[in-house]
Amino acid sequence: MTKGWKKSDWRALPRVQMPDYPDAAALNAVEAQLGQYPPLVFAGEARRLKKQLALAGEGKAFLLQGGDCAESFAEFSADNIRDTFRVMLQMAVVLTYGAKVPVIKVGRMAGQFAKPRSAPTEMIGGVEYPSYRGDIINGFEATHAARIPDPNRMLQAYTQAAASLNLLRAFSTGGFADIHRVHSWTLGFAEHDKAERYREMANRISDALDFMNAAGVTSLTAPELAVVEFYTSHEALLLEYEEALCRVDSITGQPVAGSGHMIWIGDRTRQPDGAHVEFCRGVLNPIGLKCGPSTTAQDLKVLMAKLNPENEPGRLTLIARFGAGKVGENLPRLIKAVQEEGANVVWSCDPMHGNTIKAASGYKTRPFDSVLREVREFFQIHKAEGTIPGGVHFEMTGQDVTECTGGLRAVSDENLADRYHTACDPRLNASQSLELAFLVAEELTRQRDEARRVAL
Repeated sequence: MTKGWKKSDWRALPRVQMPDYPDAAALNAVEAQLGQYPPLVFAGEARRLKKQLALAGEGKAFLLQGGDCAESFAEFSADNIRDTFRVMLQMAVVLTYGAKVPVIKVGRMAGQFAKPRSAPTEMIGGVEYPSYRGDIINGFEATHAARIPDPNRMLQAYTQAAASLNLLRAFSTGGFADIHRVHSWTLGFAEHDKAERYREMANRISDALDFMNAAGVTSLTAPELAVVEFYTSHEALLLEYEEALCRVDSITGQPVAGSGHMIWIGDRTRQPDGAHVEFCRGVLNPIGLKCGPSTTAQDLKVLMAKLNPENEPGRLTLIARFGAGKVGENLPRLIKAVQEEGANVVWSCDPMHGNTIKAASGYKTRPFDSVLREVREFFQIHKAEGTIPGGVHFEMTGQDVTECTGGLRAVSDENLADRYHTACDPRLNASQSLELAFLVAEELTRQRDEARRVAL
């Protein structure tokens, strides 16, 4: 990707949001051990994802990226993986119908273990502790011992990621993902007494599947209806882990991040001359870049040049995360910067991170109405600018949690304590995720119909 680049070059540059391990010898031993392990993903898979993302940049595909805020060692189970995977499949069916293009399914799974934090310490019960930075770094328990960074946690994260990928691949190809089965789950959602607006679309999807069956297009005659391609992604925050799993692609000779198909750089770690940008610029994987209100046009231009010097389609996804009501003042100026550079990018909307508030009950939450508003503003701005909204990025789970307020089931402030399970940020539950998919599908349908009218 970049001549002269070495996977350890990041170590000579400023680093932020990364732990200082007290035992250097233990850290070196873990890195050496990880360096001998097989990669979790392969270069051919990353290249295939990049080609599909290139289509999303042209409006010929749509990116659905979602999953946990931060994966947990304690809540790791086959059921949790299955439930999140199932909801993403349901969302993808709805979005495919609305957009009439393939939906690229990318999970925040099998690697999303580390989290940036706003402060190095936090107060719990009147006591100050080092901040919890994700299970791959330290423990969630409110003790000073648990909060000490432990490099051996990287080995457990690798093992969990490998097991997750094994199950996801089985679900993707073993019949669980058959489109007829997936849509039957969606119909269950549409039967909710407040889901009238979604029932019509669900029924149209059913009619389309019935027509295909009548025409002889079934999972037996068209096996591709029973399988899906599913990719994994995470924030490349813990660079010791990323470097240890970096490999050289035997076909192209290029370095590949073996930790996940797609990695991204967070809004807090996108310093143009920082360690995270340095590492990510050298691997062949598709790269995501979070863009918040503090992203300047000049910084974005520098970052695009560093992360995608050959302007390769599908290489760079810009994940906009501004907050409801702030999209109009931020997204147009970044779109202009992209256009001035003639850059190939995929525009994706993260309506989660800019809409976090503290509820009266003391819980951190995200109002569903704010999430929805930011998505709509994202589509409206792209329509006004004549550019392509290429995807969405959600923190979500297949579990029936009560972490974000609102939605069809009307989670209230008082309900948050019922099933508030996240160790970091609040996630959409299964019902809220599918409701949002229907609403995004409406935007995509409206956008497609308007484009047809203009063409006529």
